[in-house]
Amino acid sequence: MARYTGPKHKLARREGINLLEKTSASLMRRLNIPPGVHGKKGKRRPSEFGQQLREKQKAKVMYGLLEKQFRKLVETATSQKGDTEDILLSLLERRLDNVVYRLGMSKSRMMSRQFVTHGHVLVNGKKMTIPSYTVQEGDVITLDVTIQKNPDVIKTIAENKETLGFLEKKGPAGKLVRMPIAQDIQVPFSTRQIIEYYSR
Repeated sequence: MARYTGPKHKLARREGINLLEKTSASLMRRLNIPPGVHGKKGKRRPSEFGQQLREKQKAKVMYGLLEKQFRKLVETATSQKGDTEDILLSLLERRLDNVVYRLGMSKSRMMSRQFVTHGHVLVNGKKMTIPSYTVQEGDVITLDVTIQKNPDVIKTIAENKETLGFLEKKGPAGKLVRMPIAQDIQVPFSTRQIIEYYSR
């Protein structure tokens, strides 16, 4: 599956938010300075379309998706019965690479994506190498024995003991106990504006 391989800090600086949840000093120092050689410029108030576009870009950067993947998720959410905003957020949060990250098994979504593609993640005891796999209620996510012995992984798991309400964690294993809803997660983008963007 295709993925963005360019400079990551540039994406966060473009939105002015630490979407990648990095803690490097260079990013934190320059977060409010847009990318480019000309430094800060006077900003005009964005149009309604421009604001919707920025919200969509934030979500894409945060979850590491390209346009085609993201559009497909939005189309899936709008075709299902129920609250479209909750469904979209649920689909994003139930991506396997995101669940591994949310369970505190990796430091970032990019790292958890690498774990999945390299075959270090098991779903219900079976190796899964597709980062976009949609985790279902009751699915048990486990790291394989090899990666569990990695000192960095051991440290990361020990430091991240708290999980979100829709997840249950025990050591290098976790479970999706129920479907996530908007109240479970604080995200730096508006799902309503994203849906409006694609409904044009």
